[in-house]
Formats: sequence, C-alpha cells, structure tokens
Amino acid sequence: MKISEPSGTKWSRKIAAAAKRELADIVIINGRIIDVFNQTIISGDVAITDGLIVGIGEYEGHVTIDAKDRFICPGFIDGHVHIESAMLPPNEFAKVVLPHGVTTVIADPHEIANVCGEAGLDYMIASSEDIPLEVYFMLPSCVPATPFENAGARLDAEQLAPYYKHGRVLGLGEVMNAPAVISGEAAMLDKLISASSQGKLIDGHAAGLHADAINVYMTADIRTDHECTEPAEVLDRLSRGMYVMLREGSAAKNLKQLSKAVNSKNARRCLFVTDDRHLDDLMEEGSIDHCVRLAIAEGIEPLLAIQMATLNAAECFGLRNKGAIAPGYAADLIFLHQLEEVTISQVYKAGKLVADEGEFLESCTPSPAVQAPMGLMDSIRMLPVSGQDLQITFQNIPAVANIIEIIPNSILTRHLVEEVDIADTADTGGGRRFQPSTVKDQLKMIVVERHKATGNVGVGILKGLGIASGAIVSTIAHDSHNVVAAGTNDADLLLGLHTIQEIKGGIVVIDKGKVLASLSLPVAGLLSDQDHRLVSKQLTALNDALRSIGFQGDFNPFLTLSFLALPVIPEIKLTDRGLFHVRNFEPIGVEV
Repeated sequence: MKISEPSGTKWSRKIAAAAKRELADIVIINGRIIDVFNQTIISGDVAITDGLIVGIGEYEGHVTIDAKDRFICPGFIDGHVHIESAMLPPNEFAKVVLPHGVTTVIADPHEIANVCGEAGLDYMIASSEDIPLEVYFMLPSCVPATPFENAGARLDAEQLAPYYKHGRVLGLGEVMNAPAVISGEAAMLDKLISASSQGKLIDGHAAGLHADAINVYMTADIRTDHECTEPAEVLDRLSRGMYVMLREGSAAKNLKQLSKAVNSKNARRCLFVTDDRHLDDLMEEGSIDHCVRLAIAEGIEPLLAIQMATLNAAECFGLRNKGAIAPGYAADLIFLHQLEEVTISQVYKAGKLVADEGEFLESCTPSPAVQAPMGLMDSIRMLPVSGQDLQITFQNIPAVANIIEIIPNSILTRHLVEEVDIADTADTGGGRRFQPSTVKDQLKMIVVERHKATGNVGVGILKGLGIASGAIVSTIAHDSHNVVAAGTNDADLLLGLHTIQEIKGGIVVIDKGKVLASLSLPVAGLLSDQDHRLVSKQLTALNDALRSIGFQGDFNPFLTLSFLALPVIPEIKLTDRGLFHVRNFEPIGVEV
C-alpha cells in the first residue's frame, strides 16, 4: 500500500533524525534519564522530532534544552479516573493535572453518562479534543449502575457499539454489576461480547468479590480491578492474571494498605489510579505524582514506583508509544529536581513545554471549551419536596434503626443497628418520628430523584459525618447522581434542596436558614463552567463553611456523602428508593 505523502514525509523525517542524517527538532542534554525497563538511571542526549523520541545517545538538534542534571522521567499515566469528580470539564482538568506530571489519562465518563447518556459521552469526547492532555476513554458499562435506583439515562450495547470506532475509545469501563456477570444476564453479556469481539479492553470493579467471582470476571475477559482494599485481594487478583490498580482518591484512600502486597516479583502487573479525586486535593497534593510519593514512603523502590506510574499503565491499556523514554515513544517527559520526593520542575507533552515549576503555561491553552448543549445545562428535574416527605416513622418502642456508618477515607460503609431518638406526633397515624441527634451523631440523610421528576425521596439515618448543625446538599451522588443530603434538621435540608434547584446543581452548605457557601455545577449537575481557580476558591469557601457547622474530620465529607448513594459498594447505602443492603443485594427498611 502506498503511503500518503504527508505520512511518508513524517516517517522520513523521524527516521532521518534517528539516523543522524538530519538534525532533530529538539535535543535534551545533561539529564539523568530514568530507564523504566531496567529500573536504572542512564546518561545520554534525548533526541525528539515531531513530538516523538527518535534516539538516545549523542545528537544535535535545532533546539537544545539543558536538563541541568535533573532526572528525566516519562509522563505519568492515570489508569482510571472520572474527570467529573474534579468538577471541571477536560480543558480545565488538563490545566490542573499537567503541572503534576500527568500527561495521559484513561477516563471513564460514567458520571455524566448516568445523567445525560449519549449526550454526556459526546460532550466529554468533544471537549477533550485538541487539549495538551491526552485523554482516552473507557465506555461506561453500567448506565444505570443498578436496577435499584433511578438514573437519568440508559446505555445498552447497541448505543455503546458505535463509540468503539473512535480512536481514543479503548474499551468498556468498570463492570460493577457483578451479579449480572456471574449469572450471565443477557444485557451484560451483550456489552461484554461487543467490546471483546472488537478487540477492546474491559475494566473491572470487583468490590468485595471472592476468588471464585474473580475467576468469572477473568473468564468474561475483564482484566483489571481498582476496588481492592486489602493486600490479600491484590494477591488473589494478581494470581489470576489481573492488572491491579492501586487507588488513592479523595474518598477512597487504599494505596498505603495495598502497597504491602507489592514486591519486585509482581509489581509489573500493578499501576496507580486516582478514580475520584476532588479539585482541592488535586491542587494541594497532586494526582499520580502523589501516588508515587506515597508508594515510595511505604517502602516501594523509587524507580519501581515510577515504572508502575508509567510503563505498567501504558502496557495495561495497550498504549505502545507511552510510558518510557526510548526511541519510538512519545516525548511526554517530566523533569524532576529530586527522585524520591518526586519534585517536579517541568513537564513536556509531545516535546512541548506545558508546565513549569508547578504552573500550567497559558500559552498551551487550547481553543475555547466546547459549549455544553442545553440538555446538559438543564438537568435538575425534581418535584417539590415537603417536610412530610423527609419523615422517618417508627412503630415500636424503643425505636431501633438500620444505620449507615461512614468509614473515613473509604467508600465502604458499615451497617449498624442502634436505638434512635423519636418524638410522638399526632399526624403520623400513631407513629413516632426520628429526631436527629448530634450527641449520638445520628443525622438524617435523604436522596431525591432529580432526573425525571418521579417524586422519589429515599430517607435514612447516617452516623459518622460529624457536623453539629445545618446541612450539606449535593447533586454529586454516585452513580445515578440524584440529589443527596445530610443534616441535623428538616428546615435546613429543605432550604438546601431549593438552593440546589436555583443554582442548577452543585454543592451547598446551609445553617440556621442561611446559605453559608455554594458551588454551582450547571453542566449535568456535575461540572462547573468556570475557570478552575474560581472553582478552587468556591471549594475553599465550602470547606470553611463546613468547619463553621462543626466538621472536624480528616476525610472529605462531600465526596464521602456522594458515595453513600452507590448501591454496589458494601455494606449499606441509600438510593432514591430507600435503604439498600449491598451484600444481601436487597432493599431493607429503616426500622428494625
């Protein structure tokens, strides 16, 4: 087959530069090159032409960059991330993570897809074109996430199939409906077969699954898991051939514990992911660079940790020209001042400087962000909620309840059974209403359906949030993203619901009938349409408001609250249809 002139010319140029018949575009000198293949440091010039590394050795170029004895590291790869959790569209997300050395991400847009379906997918793909961050996609496998709640859309194999033709779509995203996989449910099989038959990858979500279930997942061509919480789970999955993603998000922080399972013999099947990470954590701690620092602090050799963050992630997803500093690989590079501390000096994407000393270079800003269609900007469709809708009544004395208990820095919960405070009322048919108690740390939690105005309101009791007054309300509620709220009194909860509708989705903190702070997320109730710096300031105001209502915890309460509505993560969760026991896979009542 004859090569077209533009392609042929490009190939001729890079081969001529590699063979030293022509000058390279760029040559980096005086750097200590991290060789991730041999886990060693080598010396030599790095020659780059057309954004590709064409040689290591002695080269001359049109432009010379002096690395000044800094370490030259491959760009970091985030193997599984929901961009929506940063509350930013892809172009603003890029400005935040590139200074942290993340040059490539594997995104799963199932948050926005659960709200807006194909329109959400189209928006995320379009808005990640022509930006300095390379964004690949795994298509959401579970829209809706479960049949036990109401999401905003439905995506079956038929709707997903056309997207596999897109060059940046790598496969099917985290398969979280384990019962459907294990039972061979027809709709799930259709999705698995559609992806596998086209040679696409399939990500797993094996939260709490035992070894026999992992056998089923592997047989179904599901090759990864990011839901391990214990070292034994890591070893179970590795021994059955899975890639294990060590996660360090904002709500789920598992990396320190899981690092205990990693050694020089099995690390090649391990990589780092952030999954869900809030903007403030990204800006203050970092992304995959934070994972590498944590891993090194936990005893993993620095070069091994870097290999996990680069080459391993690239190989897991079949990205043949990513993850290493070698001829034929993309010139996605990080200059490090210090190796063990992972102190980032500069970041290059395809040979172009995109971040310098922690600052994104505005000269790299792409064309204006893609405008979200009207359907994505009008996603709060809920019926009015009254105080009566929020009541939890008990028939027995003492009143004993099934309670959701937060596990700090985890998306798992505990199922507690405790006595609760009640008050007799004349209008509940002899029933007695639950009274929130800050002494017992028993708050009221609600989930309100907001996609199709069904009027569904799920109510439950929450322990462990640790606020002394007021309420917090959000339209970020994984994975169906209904409205989730928790508070000490009904009046503040109702005001929060009203405010959420006014700002077209987002997060609010209420106390004593006043809005203390709010963050508008008008794109599907998940993403801001503002600059990331403004969003960061609004998050700071929300965090200040949290402290003013008594929150003193060492976890992220907004992200934690958002996962309390996800009925595929053990042990007990709340949906718009009520309490759901995940391990038993069935709804349960509040009263015991």
